[in-house]
Amino acid sequence: MNVFETTFLENPLWRWLLLIVVAIVVYTVILKIRSIVLKRLAPKAEKSKSKIDDAAILVVEKINWLFILIISLFIGSMFLALPENVTKLIRSIIMVGLCFQVAIWGNELIKFWISGQGRPGQVVDPATASAYGIIAFFARLILWCGILLWLLSNLGVNITALVAGLGVGGIAMALAVQSILGDVLNSISIVLDKPFEVGDFIIVGEYLGTVEHIGIKTTRVRSLQGEQIVFSNTDLINSRIQNFKRMEERRILFTFTVVYQTPAEKLEVIPDMVREIIESTERARCDRVHFKSYGDSALIFEVVYYVNTRDYNVYMDIQQTINLDLFRRFEQEGIEFAYPTQTLYVHQENHASKESEEA
Repeated sequence: MNVFETTFLENPLWRWLLLIVVAIVVYTVILKIRSIVLKRLAPKAEKSKSKIDDAAILVVEKINWLFILIISLFIGSMFLALPENVTKLIRSIIMVGLCFQVAIWGNELIKFWISGQGRPGQVVDPATASAYGIIAFFARLILWCGILLWLLSNLGVNITALVAGLGVGGIAMALAVQSILGDVLNSISIVLDKPFEVGDFIIVGEYLGTVEHIGIKTTRVRSLQGEQIVFSNTDLINSRIQNFKRMEERRILFTFTVVYQTPAEKLEVIPDMVREIIESTERARCDRVHFKSYGDSALIFEVVYYVNTRDYNVYMDIQQTINLDLFRRFEQEGIEFAYPTQTLYVHQENHASKESEEA
């Protein structure tokens, strides 16, 4: 009797040997293909600015050897005549291996996305790192729950009751920690949407200051007076926020007044004089200068100019320079600034009085 015709589990020995050979060949070919892809495409992906090719390289790199082995054995098992129950078992093992591999890919892609949020060379502050950690936790939780439910469903388990139970339990937990969960989710919203960052100067309602810390539940702002203002993330997101750090140019409007006794020819040269002063000031750009209106006790001029800086102290230095230059030029031209005055005109009438004298 030929030894290769010896049967084992209703299959001759040569079929089992064929399974092993095919599995080894498939396993080797897959590893070789992965190696070639990584060796040829990885250098190109590093030079590319796109993150899609980096993610594709990561997916190929993270193909687990156990998953490759399961696939190789499955392809080899096609040459066997197996009972129905064994075939179902093999399919179940493949499903478990596939889920395990998808979990590895999902976890690595989440890490890849989180690491790609910062700019090159940028130091991520602890608050932002914590927020990204929460995002990663929820993403992994959703990933694993989805994989588990999909696996149980494909294994023939009725997951309807399980999904209903998870839904009710999730609603109960969300209601119990509603305020805390709201602040946590809003901290994630701040990190993702970036309405402001640490170091930005913001105004929220009547409060203003520099952002010091973005936490999981609260955000802390250092006011101009020096005290620390603590905002709930929920209250902060629901408020209107003015972010002066994002301002590219600062628009300044100011007025000055001159006395009514100023000659008309002097009034005509004032706009050009002010424009010249502003244009000669570094980092300032004049928009308009106009004789605006007649005031109660003075002639009113209105000036609009722009400063290409976000720094308030720099803006005040520029405004001070303009004010001093304007004062010097007016002093040279003999133009007087006005200040609140009131002139009272008195009209007197002299009546001749007749005195009657008694003799």
